[in-house]
Amino acid sequence: MADPALYLKGGVIPERDNEHYIIRLRIPAGLLGVEALGGIAIIAKKYGIITTHLTTRQTIELLHVGPEMLDKLLADLEKNGTPIGAERNEVVNVTSCLGTNNCKYAVIDSVSLAKKLDKKHFGKEMPVKVRIAISACPNGCTSERLNEIGVTGLRRPVRNEGLCTGCGTCRHYCREHAIIIENGKLRLNQEDCMLCGFCIHACHFQYINFEDALYLITLGGRRGRHPKIGRTFYIAKSENDVVEIAEKIIYWISRSIASDQMLPEQLTNEEFTEFREKVMKSLKPLGIEGMDPTNAYCLQN
Repeated sequence: MADPALYLKGGVIPERDNEHYIIRLRIPAGLLGVEALGGIAIIAKKYGIITTHLTTRQTIELLHVGPEMLDKLLADLEKNGTPIGAERNEVVNVTSCLGTNNCKYAVIDSVSLAKKLDKKHFGKEMPVKVRIAISACPNGCTSERLNEIGVTGLRRPVRNEGLCTGCGTCRHYCREHAIIIENGKLRLNQEDCMLCGFCIHACHFQYINFEDALYLITLGGRRGRHPKIGRTFYIAKSENDVVEIAEKIIYWISRSIASDQMLPEQLTNEEFTEFREKVMKSLKPLGIEGMDPTNAYCLQN
C-alpha cells in the first residue's frame, strides 16, 4: 500500500471514481528530451497505463493509476527525470514559450528564465495556488497575463531617421497599426505600440533596431470561470531582476494573502497598490531599477 503522505502531494489527483488517480508530472517550460519522453512511455506500459493527457500547463498526466502502484511508479518517474508535479496551493509547473532559442519573434530567453524560477520555487507551499507563465513576446502564446504571475518580453523599436526612406513596409507589417506615414515620414503612435519588435523584421534595409529587452511582470491574472488579465506590476531590465522580483512577490503572497480565495479575488485596486508598495520597498536594498509601469510604452491592461 502506498505511503499515506503520497496522497497529500499535489501531483496525485483523485479521479472521478475515487479509487484511481491522475499522476501529474513536473516538466519545467514544457521541454522534455526524447529519452525522457520515451522513458515515460516505457514506465506507463510497465504499469499498465494506456492513456496520457497533455495539460494546458505543459505537463503530462498519467491516467487511471491504482493506489497499489504509486510508490514504485513515482520512484521510476523520479529516476526518469520526470518527477511528480504540483496542483494544490503550491507554486505549480512554470510554463514558457520556446523563446529566443527557437522562435524568430522572441525577445527574451523565456526558457532560461522559466528554469530558474522553477528551480527556486516549484512545489513551494503557499496559501493559494501560484501559477507562473512566461511569453517571450507580446503574442502571449502562454497566456501569461492570465496567471497569478506573468512575464512578457518587450522591445522598443528605434528607427534610423537619417537613413529611413519611408517605404512603409514596416507599417504594413505592424499588427497594431501603430506606425503612421505622414509626408513620407514614419511616426510611431506610442499608445498603440505593443513593443513586440515585429517591425524590425520587416525592414529590408535594417534601418530599424531595438533597445535592450524589457520584462513586463503582471500580477493577479487568472483563467477559469471568471478570467482576468493581470495588472502591470513592474517592468524589469534583466532576467536576474525578474528572478529577484518574483522571489519577493512569492514571499509577500506567503506572508499577506489569505487561503480562502484565489489571489486575483483578494487584490482589489487598493490592495494591489499596497501589495506592490511592499514588494518595491523590499527591492530597494537590491538596487533593482525598472521602468515606470505608467509609462506610455507599457502594455495597457
